[in-house]
Amino acid sequence: MTRAIVLGGSRGIGKAISESLETIGIDVFAASKKDIDTSNLDSVRKFLEKNTRTDILVLNTGGPAPKPFHTITKEDWMLYHNQLFLGFVTILQNIKINNGGYIFLISSNVIKEPNMKLIISLAYRAAFSEVFKVLSKEYAEKNISCINIAPGPINTDRTKQLIENVQEFEKTLPMKRLGEPEEIGNFVKSIIENKIKYLSGVTINFDGANSNYIF
Repeated sequence: MTRAIVLGGSRGIGKAISESLETIGIDVFAASKKDIDTSNLDSVRKFLEKNTRTDILVLNTGGPAPKPFHTITKEDWMLYHNQLFLGFVTILQNIKINNGGYIFLISSNVIKEPNMKLIISLAYRAAFSEVFKVLSKEYAEKNISCINIAPGPINTDRTKQLIENVQEFEKTLPMKRLGEPEEIGNFVKSIIENKIKYLSGVTINFDGANSNYIF
């Protein structure tokens, strides 16, 4: 049976992906923060002792709260350096993805449209996205596809924490609504279910036409 490991799989986008994959008969380990905390490298190492290989890997984690640049502490930088960058690097260095598998990175639209309020998230998500892009060439030799999904405004608890008045914000969006986590879940499912392999090393902007960049 095909196996998937979905980090942050107990809520939000991760949960939606987990539930979508289960509908096509995939054995999903929807890992919660109790299973692995990517900000804690000891937690990452313990997780990797028990989970050494998989067919599908979804790298997904929450991000920091908005914080003005000059108030960010050294501890803040180190915490999210691990959570958004080094934790993921450690996972990819130690877990085997079976030939013909998939790796999905759930990043953020801030990697293409910087947001001064989310500068920590921007810094480390962009850095890991670059690493992921380079590694996609190596994984391609084993027919492993790497897809970076960069969500915009999605109907999750995190979005509600970041936006003070969601209903008013929705009126400013092209589709007049937030995206639903299930839409990302179904996108991931469709890639796997239809065995789409050549779509690799790319970043998918999942934002309902809200962004202004072209590439």
